Amino acid sequence: MTEVHPIEAESYRILRSRIDLTALPPLTRAVTERIIHATADFDYVTDLICDETALAAGVEALRRGAPVIADVGMVASGITGYPVICKIGDSLAARLARTANLTLSAAAVRLAHGEAGPRAIWLVGCAPTALAEIISRQVEPALVIGVPVGFVGAAAAKDELRVSGLPSLSNVSEKGGSAVAVAAFNALLRIAKDRPRVPAEAS
Repeated sequence: MTEVHPIEAESYRILRSRIDLTALPPLTRAVTERIIHATADFDYVTDLICDETALAAGVEALRRGAPVIADVGMVASGITGYPVICKIGDSLAARLARTANLTLSAAAVRLAHGEAGPRAIWLVGCAPTALAEIISRQVEPALVIGVPVGFVGAAAAKDELRVSGLPSLSNVSEKGGSAVAVAAFNALLRIAKDRPRVPAEAS
């Protein structure tokens, strides 16, 4: 089992003393608690859109060693227990962005797809255009954690993700960000490492 730092344990104790999430399905509960723990924002209880089947597919993909792709370096740097592909700083991404008239984030997604292939897990915590590229490229993901933040295009991109039918975790509002994407992923990674099967009860 993954060892929990005393400060983290106390954070979860306080969280659970303020809100009861035991009615949520186990993976949804684990992700929701982890995001609230990371953000101290209880609004995520109603803002998150979780699909238990999609989350379970993400856990199984992690157990298989599926590639994981992050849209930006801040997301990639928040994950220390699993290898992450991030092409945002690649010179080829900058060149592709210029020649194909893409944002740098969208170009990075296109390059990463060529390396990772299908059945990968995609993490988008910053760029709505990265999410749009994932949807348009038909990447056949195991899971998309799509929680870009911002007033320009973020909420609309997340709505498009849900409409697309791709297996996903998202949220409705303009909030989100790298910390949210990392928290959701790390919740699933902890379960993938600690449990032989999807838990009957999140911890």
